[in-house]
Amino acid sequence: MSTVHHGTEDLLRELAPQVLGVLVRRYGAFDTCEDAVQEALLAAALQWPGGGVPDNPRGWLVTVASRRLIDQVRGEAARRRREEALALATPQSALVGHAADERPAADRDDSLALLFLCCHPALSPAGRIALTLRAVGGLTTAQIAAAFLVPEATMAQRISRAKQTVRGAGEPLALPEGADRAERLREVRHVLYLVFNEGYTTTGGTGLTAPEPSTEAIRLTRLLHRLVPDDAETAGLLALMLLTDARRPARTGPDGELVPLAEQDRGRWDQALVAEGTALISRVLPRGEAGPYQIQAAVAAVHDEAARAEDTDWPQILALYDLLGQFGPNPVVALNRAVAVGMVHGPAAGLDALADPAADKRMARHHRLLATRAHFLAMLGETGPAAEAYREAARHTADGPERRYLTARAHRLEHPV
Repeated sequence: MSTVHHGTEDLLRELAPQVLGVLVRRYGAFDTCEDAVQEALLAAALQWPGGGVPDNPRGWLVTVASRRLIDQVRGEAARRRREEALALATPQSALVGHAADERPAADRDDSLALLFLCCHPALSPAGRIALTLRAVGGLTTAQIAAAFLVPEATMAQRISRAKQTVRGAGEPLALPEGADRAERLREVRHVLYLVFNEGYTTTGGTGLTAPEPSTEAIRLTRLLHRLVPDDAETAGLLALMLLTDARRPARTGPDGELVPLAEQDRGRWDQALVAEGTALISRVLPRGEAGPYQIQAAVAAVHDEAARAEDTDWPQILALYDLLGQFGPNPVVALNRAVAVGMVHGPAAGLDALADPAADKRMARHHRLLATRAHFLAMLGETGPAAEAYREAARHTADGPERRYLTARAHRLEHPV
């Protein structure tokens, strides 16, 4: 859909889960329905820019996708029984009685059920992400592959395996109940959080940010928030994304170099996103016991509300990380807490606090922990060990701008002006 005008592309992504929900509810066969919807989206991408958007674009897509689905099944002689079952399940009026632009009054939005289905427990985290972006986000396989820096063939295999797993699970398109619903909603939030993080700080390559995945994560989280408006953690996740993404314009310099938070030009932050995120987290925090996403959003709000880095309320941030740590061991939270300890109680205390995340093998050689140790050592005047720690951090990151930044910090310590 790269050739489509932005307005049309946005509309197609908004309608993609609604159309897929209609087809899956009507016909079952998630994998076949998803292929048919992708064909309909492609047809719209080619026809709408020149011929205009139909009066009822969702109806147009449902009709075209239904016809593609029927054509596909009829064209496979080996699946004759499946065709018969599909024909019995298909109201004749759905095939011949409605014009493409007619609005079907009974069609409902199954986007939330579709999100739950794409985050099925049987899927791997990578499969959940890929399937969510394809089925709910309306992205093509090529777009998803480009966003995650993998070959298109690799992503196609990943999506195919995910669809086969969902099909094999035989779960209907329906909202789970009780504890299962809460757990699946937690998985949906986690998938969207992973997508956002991948876009905000890429896992590899030459660029620091990849706006498309994080933008799509925000769009889908807005959708989820609209579908479950009373869920405080979903609101907290959206607030966290908005408050974090607001800093994007200031995260890189003119040549693409990394600019750390303390050195960013805060006048370049997106104040509209800051205001929206702050208002959102301010509404949900007083409702009751806060969850991890709400607390992380509160931390982001404290950072974003400081006019200057030196105005940051670090004691409040430390208190928030202490609260976040109560949800269970997490080396990333422990690392962030160590930073806050160092800012409140001094670099020596910060170095001592690094012992907790360093004890976790997942974090022991992580470039962020090594860079934090280097920063505290430099604050204590230990320039030699600090420079070596920066260089070691640079060796442990795959991100080009981060590696150049860390190497430059080491060079400045070794060769002061």
